[in-house]
Amino acid sequence: MEFKLISIASIIAFYGCYFVKMFHQKKQGIQTDQIGKNKVGFVKFVEITMKIAAILVFIAGLSSIFFETEHNPVSVRIFGAILSVAGTAIFIVAVWTMRDSWRAGVSKTDKTELVTNGIYQISRNPAFLGFDLLYIGTLLMFFNWILCFLTVFAVIMYHLQIVKKIFYLPHLEMSICNIRRKFVAILAESDNFKFLKLRNRNLWRCHYVYGNWFMFRCCIWNCLR
Repeated sequence: MEFKLISIASIIAFYGCYFVKMFHQKKQGIQTDQIGKNKVGFVKFVEITMKIAAILVFIAGLSSIFFETEHNPVSVRIFGAILSVAGTAIFIVAVWTMRDSWRAGVSKTDKTELVTNGIYQISRNPAFLGFDLLYIGTLLMFFNWILCFLTVFAVIMYHLQIVKKIFYLPHLEMSICNIRRKFVAILAESDNFKFLKLRNRNLWRCHYVYGNWFMFRCCIWNCLR
């Protein structure tokens, strides 16, 4: 019963924050939901599929909570509860930090600022991390194979959205070019990668930041080709 209450409270707080923010921005004339709008090709496919995955895993999660599917040990379920609460807290902080620059999906027309303060100093994609932790936490508390499949599906689609967003935004293209130039300059002075890592701990932060490992690999590839 405790896990059911924790999970329901996390979901209410999580999606309550989502829709309250959306309503607040709508009053200001801002369209928050940009998923699949004014997009074509693979970009549109990723965003629409991500939205479908999010809806399906939400429905499956609520059904699992309602029927109280319990197949994991108590210790695993406790860990799941911690992840759900943590994911909710991270998402709320991320949305609050983004203020009016927050969008669901990537907008080609809206002028938004690149937020680098607060939680975004630690991760470039804390909102997506919040989604992942909430879903995984719910799965650990109320495990079943349908929910497991949909959770993995949703996490994969969120990752694709992150990768797509990194190379979709023009102001991030300049950041990638800057990182590339720094790596080229450093590699010219360094004979091995261990020395490079010691010399550039700040640049290596992107290796540890959620969702940016793909960008890091592309930067390395561009530097070495």
